[in-house]
Amino acid sequence: MTQPVSEAVTFTIDDVTLTVPKGTNVIRAAEASGIEIPRFCDHPLLDPVAACRQCMVDVVDAGNGRPMKPQPACALEAAKGMVVRTAATSDVAKQAQCGMLEFLLINHPLDCPECDKAGECPLQNQARVSGRETSRYTGAKRTFPKPIMVGQTLLLDRERCVLCQRCIRFADQISGDSLLALVERGGKSQIGAHPDAAFGGYFAGNVAQICPVGALTTVDYRFQSRPFDLVSEMSTCENCAAGCEMRVDARAFEVKRRLAGNDSTHNDEWLCDKGRFACRSARGADRLTTPLVRGTDGRLHAASWPEALAAAAAGLASSATQGAASGVLTGGRLTLENAYAYSKFARTVLQTNNIDCRVRYLSDEETAWMMFQQTTGLPPVTYETLDAANHVVLVDFEPEEECPMVFLRLRKAVRKRGIGITAIAPYLSHGNAKLGAGLLACAPGGEAAALRGLTRLGDNTVILVGERAATSPGTLTLLSQLASTRQVKVGWIPRRAGELGAVAAGCLPTLLPAGRQTVDVGARSEFRDLWKVSEFPNATGFNASNMLIAAAAGAIKSLVIAGVDLADLPDPNLAVSALQTAFVISLEVRESEVSAFADVVFPVAPLEQQEGTFIDWTHAQRKVVPVDRHDANPLTDLRVLGALASAMGVDLNLPNPKEALRELHALATRPVAAVHMSSATPPPIAWSEGNVILATWRPLIDDGRCLDGADSLRRGAPKVSVKMSPATATGLGISPGEHVELSAHGTRWHGPVELVVGMAEGVVWIPQASGASVHGRLIADSGERVTLSAGGGVL
Repeated sequence: MTQPVSEAVTFTIDDVTLTVPKGTNVIRAAEASGIEIPRFCDHPLLDPVAACRQCMVDVVDAGNGRPMKPQPACALEAAKGMVVRTAATSDVAKQAQCGMLEFLLINHPLDCPECDKAGECPLQNQARVSGRETSRYTGAKRTFPKPIMVGQTLLLDRERCVLCQRCIRFADQISGDSLLALVERGGKSQIGAHPDAAFGGYFAGNVAQICPVGALTTVDYRFQSRPFDLVSEMSTCENCAAGCEMRVDARAFEVKRRLAGNDSTHNDEWLCDKGRFACRSARGADRLTTPLVRGTDGRLHAASWPEALAAAAAGLASSATQGAASGVLTGGRLTLENAYAYSKFARTVLQTNNIDCRVRYLSDEETAWMMFQQTTGLPPVTYETLDAANHVVLVDFEPEEECPMVFLRLRKAVRKRGIGITAIAPYLSHGNAKLGAGLLACAPGGEAAALRGLTRLGDNTVILVGERAATSPGTLTLLSQLASTRQVKVGWIPRRAGELGAVAAGCLPTLLPAGRQTVDVGARSEFRDLWKVSEFPNATGFNASNMLIAAAAGAIKSLVIAGVDLADLPDPNLAVSALQTAFVISLEVRESEVSAFADVVFPVAPLEQQEGTFIDWTHAQRKVVPVDRHDANPLTDLRVLGALASAMGVDLNLPNPKEALRELHALATRPVAAVHMSSATPPPIAWSEGNVILATWRPLIDDGRCLDGADSLRRGAPKVSVKMSPATATGLGISPGEHVELSAHGTRWHGPVELVVGMAEGVVWIPQASGASVHGRLIADSGERVTLSAGGGVL
């Protein structure tokens, strides 16, 4: 759709002539030309409110030959012929700004020595540059008890507040969590929270970052450091597939805080609370610092690197001599370069295609979808695609829970352009309600039929589908057909940051790196030449689920595992059986349930010590930059695998991440054979029988180990409940608030009932990993029939 060309206006500011689109505020025009205008309430991503009056300018000519009294530049639109002067060239503007500073400082506590904002505070800077040298105010300053809690992650010092209302406007306009307000009147005016609901949501940390005076601070960072003590690096968040740019601040080689970067192509200037606060998980007492080898007594003992490498090499060699295959499970924490090292290690050292990055529920249809995505060359869906869309359909995907920046981008599009959102889901979640989404209520497994019933497809429609579509037969096949015919644009958004990079690196049983198929004879020949090996496996390998089944049965004798949590797997009990049977090598940052069963454990560096790349959901490469540089050669997965390969007599030839990325880029320039998904509908999944259908997904704030250490964030996790429609509850004789029990495959889980109007009938929803370990305590997955009965115990 062709966008209309904006009418331009020409005006003058500080004797500089500027031409800007009509409707541009003077403060934005001044920024673009490098002219400085101080401000507190103004923010480029928030609507102007002209609350602080610090950006006053002298309007010599309003464009009609007449002057105006001093005006706030943030709310003044540039007009043709207008002449504006700032404090740099006008005493009138300078006096107005100086007067506002004096007014703001009347009640300000001047507690800079103990304020966390000191050193990066606009009020502090402007008071020194533009304010009076001494105060004329001699009265008592206004005081408040301090600090007060605002939600679980924020602290408010009300006496510092200049009532700029940035926090209120962010909550109202950006996140949709409208729980802050300006309360009282006159000299008693202050920021307050809703009396019946504490300020919450998943984006609360942003209001502390944009607060210009240190009135709002975060629990995790308060009194931790001064800005001039911090070493900062721009990097990429690892907590979902959004690819958010962030600034990581460290002191004495320890990460103290994370701030949102300024990247309009991805996260604008925002960061979700998980990305902001979940940065302490690698600092626990269970951090691995030395290799561990299981001794004859059955216990793990600290070992030297040569000893551990020799033990691991012997175990893998023993599996090969017994004629049994090995398997590799890579998890979702890996950078692209580390994932490539696992892919190359599996093929060249272990001589197997038994490798999979999906440690969750998966299906053959999803495997075909991943191959389709990697090989067809369809243009990727991006954040800019969402900005231009007229209609967005959400399928098996909750944006606020699974990719928060997609949620913020959609909310901006809804607010600015009024685009339509349709959610194909069991019920209208809180996040989708904030998007004004229309609900197409659907039981898990019925998404394909619901998609076929949509009539508003093709009207610049974008479909966003999540990884839970693997549990919905036919959905991904239908989406591949829609994408191939260019009827709609389809974006697939996995939950984990490393998943798309792992797919591109060949961490799938059907794919080699760069989208080459394992059954492609020409591709295998090219890889043999590149990797300098004489043999190369040509059979399609086992996926993650089949690997665990084979390992439990003894068909796979050894497993190499990287950063896998058993609770993420569809059947943790099967995984335990597999780990008990096979020879297990685990590469971990911290001790885990996997390392408890491992025969050899290798410690690897946390992400904050590594450099590398993530591939986000838009297929863009996002750089990871180390902030902790006290170790010049951190033990990354790539380095450990290289050492293990050498111990087995193979040169992995990947000395560093740059070489791994170079190899991948060289492969990506070669032609790839396209894979098209079958038009036949996949068979239904053979689930157990019960009286209700289970729906479940992971909330953003969950029981994941990446949140270890983020105690304030975890306290704000949503309460656990069993959601169902009133009709479903009535049919089962269930009352609101009553505790019920869900059971499947001999496992049980219980919780209180919450009724949700409009929810699909015959469906119950529970959180997957937030006080309710669905896979650990109830062995079931989304779309499965489970049995619900009254009288469950109290959690």
